[in-house]
Amino acid sequence: MHVADITMFHAPSSGGVRTYLDAKHQLLAQSTGVRASLLIPGPRTEHRGACHVLAAPRLPFGQGYRFPLQRGAWRRALVDLFPDLIEAGDPYVTAWAALDAGRELGVPVLGFYHSDLPRLAGQRLGDWSRRRLNRYVFDLYRRFQCVLAPSRVMAERLTALGLDNVAVQPLGVDLMRFNPGRRRPELRERLGLDDATRLLIFVGRASREKNLPVLLETARRLGAGYHLLLIGPGMPRRVPDNVTVIDRYTPAETIADWLASSDALLHAGSEETFGLIALEAMASGIPVVAARAGALIENVPLGCGQLCEPHSAQDMARAVAELFANDAPLQGRRARRHVERHHAWRTTIDGLLGHYRALTGEYPATPRQRHG
Repeated sequence: MHVADITMFHAPSSGGVRTYLDAKHQLLAQSTGVRASLLIPGPRTEHRGACHVLAAPRLPFGQGYRFPLQRGAWRRALVDLFPDLIEAGDPYVTAWAALDAGRELGVPVLGFYHSDLPRLAGQRLGDWSRRRLNRYVFDLYRRFQCVLAPSRVMAERLTALGLDNVAVQPLGVDLMRFNPGRRRPELRERLGLDDATRLLIFVGRASREKNLPVLLETARRLGAGYHLLLIGPGMPRRVPDNVTVIDRYTPAETIADWLASSDALLHAGSEETFGLIALEAMASGIPVVAARAGALIENVPLGCGQLCEPHSAQDMARAVAELFANDAPLQGRRARRHVERHHAWRTTIDGLLGHYRALTGEYPATPRQRHG
């Protein structure tokens, strides 16, 4: 079986989608009878083994992302790859090119709904844009043979639009990279923290839906005895005294060290489609305090951290205090076991192969693979 992935969500500093694609292609390369190709935008057209790059312009203020413009060129590139199945990883030009190529080749095309476009646009532009984009999402994704959603909440949003071809496919975590053994006491010393200070951390993009002001106000309310570390490009510069900012792209290896060296992850995001950083923190052996919203509800189970009211620094500060009053290290160990059991990348890839083989006719999908 030859699987071709196509997406614009693949940039030098991009997050969850690139992590998913890189892990998937690495594991599929080790699978018998399966090979995978990746078609992504870049500064110039080139081929690097199984990775095929087409030139595309940079998005202004797009953190390195590029936006394909010529649908026909991407369709032709997919047809030339001659895959048995195509997976589209974004809802823009490449998705339509994937559908065109699938019709030309006579192969199934599935869409992976990584980003909740209507909700994100609705936050910025208002309900009129949400309604219009809901119609767009329905019109696009009804054309796929299958639509994968990374969480139940995302699958439910898609089915609420009227789609009946949706299945849940959670993402995975690199358990070797993110693990408690990467704890580095010298990192805490670099921040000037004593052993009694609780180190809280958040890693991600400084986008509106991450609700960073809530994290800053939480740190201010917690005060002495707690320190918050924010890692990611575009982080705020004006912060309380007990907050440190690393305002740049940071390699995954360094992030893994910081996570394992912290005491808990704070996540105020209210629109997470999966929340991979929460699971990476749990794999690193630390509990999570997160907003009771989006996919974080299902990905931070009881005993692995605390959930709090969305957009409430007061309630997040309460949840942090409660976490450390109830054996936070024990909850961190439970979090690690939960991720080992449910989110190893091998488990994720086995689930994906089930969807792929069902679409190509090798065997039918099981009830667990179907949503609902």
